[in-house]
Amino acid sequence: MTKRLTEVAKKAGVSEATVSRVLNGRDGVSEATRTAVLTALDVLGYERPTKLRGERARLVGLVLPELQNPIFPALAEVVTGSLAQRGYTPALCARTIGGVSEMDYVEMLLDHQVSGVIFAGGSYALADARHDHYRRLTERGLPVVLVNAGVDELGFPRVSTDDAVAVEQAYGHLRSLGHERIGMVLGPEGHVPSRRKLDAMVQAAGWGDGDRECVERSSFSMEGARVAATKLVERGVTGIICASDVLALGTIRAARRLGRAVPTDISVVGFDDSAFMTCTDPPLTTVRQPIETMGQAAVDLLVTQIEGVGVLQDELLFEPELVVRGSTGPAPGR
Repeated sequence: MTKRLTEVAKKAGVSEATVSRVLNGRDGVSEATRTAVLTALDVLGYERPTKLRGERARLVGLVLPELQNPIFPALAEVVTGSLAQRGYTPALCARTIGGVSEMDYVEMLLDHQVSGVIFAGGSYALADARHDHYRRLTERGLPVVLVNAGVDELGFPRVSTDDAVAVEQAYGHLRSLGHERIGMVLGPEGHVPSRRKLDAMVQAAGWGDGDRECVERSSFSMEGARVAATKLVERGVTGIICASDVLALGTIRAARRLGRAVPTDISVVGFDDSAFMTCTDPPLTTVRQPIETMGQAAVDLLVTQIEGVGVLQDELLFEPELVVRGSTGPAPGR
């Protein structure tokens, strides 16, 4: 044992005490040092302790921000089914308010020696959020795929809906109905997909600085959307493009509380085409994300990394589809 400690310490360029800490799974060792010690152990032909062997039981984490928004259970169904077909066991991790955080879930998944992780709607999409736990995954060399746009510097493969095309479809639809005063209810300021949607709107509508009053930000909740949409309606907006179906439902609620009818007075377009949007009153016009195709692509990218075939660092963009229902109609007076 002493000989092994000495040889591994020399090979890794660390002290024997540090090697002992790594082999016993203790804290206080950087990821870079831990990796160096384990690599030295492998190179010298010593067997790792059981808890450090990285015997990943074909377990893959799927980390979601919530399950109340129907789009996330829909994605989970696709991803877990596709993983199971590939022989992997999915571990579903859904965050809750005041419950387990995304960072905590990452620690749990690392403890369980997962083979990889798929994230959807995480803090990677928020420019001003903490991203330390993602960097831990990078340091461990763990395969990761992100669903929908995230901050560029993380460097993970991404599977995204083309936000620019989504806005072009929604804006073109409202313009064809005669709407001239068109607004947006988007996610928080640092939300990358919302930024992309706003950039696309600026291009499509030729907006200048004065047109930014047609944009309101909200948390991804019906209550937040109701507050944001109320301001837009009071400013004379007749068509509203929303960053999610949940925001669209909150916008419809806002219009009704102001005594406006949808779509007679206000037209509303959502984003996702999540479950039950055909059952709302009125049925929601929305831009459909190709969730099944995207979920399968995310699994394909992850498995490719796990099997060591290669890593695609580029972002795969999938084209959405406008689904016209009853929440949009001709502009007032048309």
